[in-house]
Amino acid sequence: MNNHTRYTLSIALIVALGGFLMGFDASVISGVVGFIEPEFDLSKIELGWAVASLTLTATLAMMLSGPASDRFGRRPVLKVAAVLFAVSAIASAAAPDFATLVAARMLGGLGVGAALIVAPMYIAEIAPADIRGRLVSFNQLNIVIGISAAFFSNYLVLGLADSGLAWVGLLGLDEHAWRWMLGVETIPALFYLAALYAVPESPRWLLMQDRDEQAMEVLRRAAGAAAAEAGIRDIRDSLAASSAASHASLRELLAPRLRLVLTIGIVIAVLQQATGINSVFFYAPMIFEQSGVGTDASFMQAVLVGLVNLVFTVLAILTIDRFGRRPLLAIGVSGIAACMLLLAWGFGTATYTLTADALARLAPAIQGQELEPLLGQVFTSDVDFKRAISEALGADALQRHEGALIAAAITMNPTLVLVGILGFVASFAMSLGPVMWVLFSELFPNRVRGLAISFVGLINSGVSFLVQLLFPWELARIGTATTFFIYGLCALLGLLLIMRLLPETRGKSLEQLERELVVDR
Repeated sequence: MNNHTRYTLSIALIVALGGFLMGFDASVISGVVGFIEPEFDLSKIELGWAVASLTLTATLAMMLSGPASDRFGRRPVLKVAAVLFAVSAIASAAAPDFATLVAARMLGGLGVGAALIVAPMYIAEIAPADIRGRLVSFNQLNIVIGISAAFFSNYLVLGLADSGLAWVGLLGLDEHAWRWMLGVETIPALFYLAALYAVPESPRWLLMQDRDEQAMEVLRRAAGAAAAEAGIRDIRDSLAASSAASHASLRELLAPRLRLVLTIGIVIAVLQQATGINSVFFYAPMIFEQSGVGTDASFMQAVLVGLVNLVFTVLAILTIDRFGRRPLLAIGVSGIAACMLLLAWGFGTATYTLTADALARLAPAIQGQELEPLLGQVFTSDVDFKRAISEALGADALQRHEGALIAAAITMNPTLVLVGILGFVASFAMSLGPVMWVLFSELFPNRVRGLAISFVGLINSGVSFLVQLLFPWELARIGTATTFFIYGLCALLGLLLIMRLLPETRGKSLEQLERELVVDR
């Protein structure tokens, strides 16, 4: 590895930390939901709002951060994103009420959206062509690593909170574990902010501002003198072409000639979220608690979710150009459907019965005469069981002790749930996760590509918001089994549409794909 490659690699690794913070910020809430629901006395929709609010402002930031980075520069926008991550972490950890927590999460969402757009844009603009794909993939990989780190961090904080160590009590870790889960993000956010001062401005942006000498210096350090000269020419040609081209309109995007590619894009955008991936990433401990494994085990199993996601994302990156997009989607979506239907069957066949022995093992706070009428009753639905507990103890007590009560009463195989969730995550990580964005960059003609990706990306974010918002309400109203059954049906429908509509795009030029898929009428 020469000095130029080493320099570019170090810069890409720093900038890609924005992806790490995005993944961490999005998934750290998974360990918090079980604590904030009773603390702030939240309804199921309010709980969903605490999770989904980040996605709402992230979508707004995704639309605004591109133009902002064109006006102010890539590096300043990334610095602002780092500040937003840090302020959001501190404000979330210190939130005295639900409204403050949501406002802090929405602030973090602005950082998430900015990092998602600007970080890969910057890396693509500074990287030499021969290693650009690998360097840009650092950002997606870091998102996955950030998700895994959030699950592990939550598990570590929970373990410390239960350790009984003196210093843990002094720091308030035992009583305020969820606040520490959220506050930990401050450390990588401040590190990111500091590291960005070692990052030069994007050479493309510098040329946009007619700062040619500075652009040349950045490219010399990144690729060498000869490559820098060629790079400057290419960027100038690209900027000239962009300036000469008229902007595509929404009317042009909706024209009949683009109907096929737009339909494929919308199907993939909806399917990626409608199969429930963010329900798993953002509510993993809650899902595992529904299988009766208890709080500590549920957090440990969430760590496994992150690790499986990381391993299979790397596998997809390594194989997507070898096996193709369509086979990966076919295998992955089939696995998603099978795993979701397996989870639906597992939870659907579970029974819930409180016995005198089980009641005696519960914490004193939930041992009482109110539960005695329920002893020996067999419930075949988690919804009916929770409703009976709520009527006996009150909704507040159910919120605080739901995991312990389910663990005491449920009869099912929790290993089946673990296998189903891990299989689902593996199937998603090798298919819909990375393949969606690859397809978006390939399907649409050059003239409308930017507008088209923004359009289908907005649909994807909207579905993601609804999935996150409604998941706690669905568990409470229609039950775990029915919720996963719906996700399974969405996967089956999506698989049929993929097999019918999607051609293989591997190995074809963008111009060839345009000739095959865009039909003039």
